[in-house]
Amino acid sequence: MSATARNHTDDLDRTPGERRAGRRPVTSRSEIEHIALDMFSEQGFDHTTVDDVAHAAGIGRRTFFRYYASKNDVAWGAFDEQLVRMRAVLAAQPTELPVLECVRRAVLEFNHVEPDEQPWHRRRLRLILQTPALQAHSTLRYAAWREVVADFVAERRGEPASELVPQSIGHACLGVCLAAYERWLADESLELTDLLDSVFRSLEKGWAAELA
Repeated sequence: MSATARNHTDDLDRTPGERRAGRRPVTSRSEIEHIALDMFSEQGFDHTTVDDVAHAAGIGRRTFFRYYASKNDVAWGAFDEQLVRMRAVLAAQPTELPVLECVRRAVLEFNHVEPDEQPWHRRRLRLILQTPALQAHSTLRYAAWREVVADFVAERRGEPASELVPQSIGHACLGVCLAAYERWLADESLELTDLLDSVFRSLEKGWAAELA
């Protein structure tokens, strides 16, 4: 869930001479997210305001809102861009591959995080999964993720995405992802991609053997 760096200037937010002395304004979206995640961890999500984050980042409110529609969106980073990428990965899968194999590959790509970003990713997921104030917002994000899967399944089956099977597969895939995330947060010795790969392979095979 890391974001692509984007240069910006804070000059539009301030009058001449108003820039805070001694503080270099951040130069990327990911820097803002790291600052915000630190603050959310230290003082709580509910007690951290947009102004707090902007002040710590050395930027103004207008710059903050160029990147995020709300404080809630900071936790999700470049989620919308990643969904676009996920659609592209699914569309590129060979037609002879089974549907769930295609989804597994796309999910692993979606959840790939560089090693130096993994501690931040852990904080991000913990915030999303464990912060009550984010649950309503998360529901909308989960629905958008499921839609990507349902659209792919529906296209493969030649039916509307609103039909039962595409919708059910979307819900099932999201469910196993959430279970893998929670397991990863509970045990830092585990690799997230290993957990996701394992649970999707079980989903592909069906759980008859595991439940026997």
